[in-house]
Amino acid sequence: MALLRHLRILAGGSTEEPSMRLMIKAAFATSDRQRVNQHFGAASGILIYTVTPDQATMVEFAQFGALDRDGHEDKLAAKLAMLRGCAVIYCEAVGGSAIQQLLTLGVQPLRVDSGASITSLLADLQAALKGDRPAWLDRAITRQNKIDSPVEARFAAMEAEGWQD
Repeated sequence: MALLRHLRILAGGSTEEPSMRLMIKAAFATSDRQRVNQHFGAASGILIYTVTPDQATMVEFAQFGALDRDGHEDKLAAKLAMLRGCAVIYCEAVGGSAIQQLLTLGVQPLRVDSGASITSLLADLQAALKGDRPAWLDRAITRQNKIDSPVEARFAAMEAEGWQD
């Protein structure tokens, strides 16, 4: 599936060290940037937010070309690349093969009712960051803290550049 449009929003940085604050990236399968209304594999758009206990900021939006849900296993490559560094993708449905690929990437797929408000889901996620966190969120935070270490960050950067032994 071809990536049609990709918008990355660059904003001024925080004075806090990234490893000192609790932050995750959350993605949403959406066609209108307001509601979760797409199957992951056939999603025409993916919206990504950075989320802290006190703030949610949209950082990326990508539009994808139309493609049937079945029979195109390679259709997920662009979407999976887009989700690197995300902790979760909210969608109305997701196939078994995609679930395995997402989990391997460290992204938790969460199925929600069609039409679920992204604003409400962000508020729920912020509340979870402040209080009792589900197990997948604890794992994502632990994974993020590992990546934030200098050694892990160096290897992640090398992998992103296509470094090979």
